[in-house]
Amino acid sequence: MPHSVQLLGISNAIVDILAHVDEDFLNAVGAVPGSMTLVDMDRAREIYAQMGPATEMSGGSVANTIAGFANLGGSSAYIGRVKADQLGGIFNHDMRSLGVDVRLDAASDGAPTARSLILITEDGQRTMQTYLGACTELSVADITPQTMGTPRAVLIEGYVWDLPEGPDLTARAIEIAKRNGTAVALSLSDSFCVERHQDSFEHAIRNGVDIVVADEDEVAALVGTDSYDDTLEALEGYDNLFAMTRSAQGSVIVHGDERIVQPATPVNEVVDTTGAGDAYTAGFLYGWVNDMPLSECAKIGTFCGTTVVQQLGARIEPGLLDSYS
Repeated sequence: MPHSVQLLGISNAIVDILAHVDEDFLNAVGAVPGSMTLVDMDRAREIYAQMGPATEMSGGSVANTIAGFANLGGSSAYIGRVKADQLGGIFNHDMRSLGVDVRLDAASDGAPTARSLILITEDGQRTMQTYLGACTELSVADITPQTMGTPRAVLIEGYVWDLPEGPDLTARAIEIAKRNGTAVALSLSDSFCVERHQDSFEHAIRNGVDIVVADEDEVAALVGTDSYDDTLEALEGYDNLFAMTRSAQGSVIVHGDERIVQPATPVNEVVDTTGAGDAYTAGFLYGWVNDMPLSECAKIGTFCGTTVVQQLGARIEPGLLDSYS
């Protein structure tokens, strides 16, 4: 079956609002440095009113990956729920301006569009205050053969399992993907998410997921290990392709008996760690859908992640691969 696009993302649609702050600001709003805290609409508005100049762009983990993938030159599509409000308009316009085929219309009613207030301190650390809003209203009814199409691969965000209909809609997406010959990739999101849904993730990985992209802590939470060596040993029991990032230790690709270790690239200055893993995923999957060797996929992923931590925001800029060698 011919593929309509190379990569489809399914995730929480969130508008990232990024601003540089100091530690005094974090103390003033009661935010723990480096944390991600869920807040209600009133609290989100209160913090936003105290922020200085900010940059607004489509966000959320997998949405960042899809946007980056598009800017690398890949063809992509996206399924996520926003409301027809100002931020919903920003999200959809931003994604479409990159050439992403946004498959769902903005909702005319329901909760406001989700937003994440990303507070970046001088050391590049991000502290997030996140209101989930409309993205939690993504439903099974949104996942159809028409909205899915026939992509080469679909990337599902682990956080989707937290949604009221999350487990059912992801099962539906995997079912449609398998019927269409679409590869299924899963981003594990964070280790706490893995702990909340370990059994469901394990079932999905054993029954439909082809590729798992995650950091070392997330994979350890999945397989229940405490060390890198034990994690690698545990992965020998899986048929899936694992792309596991290890921060300053680079990444390791595991597929059956094959292991590829990709060293990290030294960085002179970390400006903002927002979306480093998302950028790695974009680069890795760009290589994979273009049938590159796994070693090259890992190199491109590392190049993208390294570039993103040296700038403000998670967005891979167009033409990045022109400087890749």
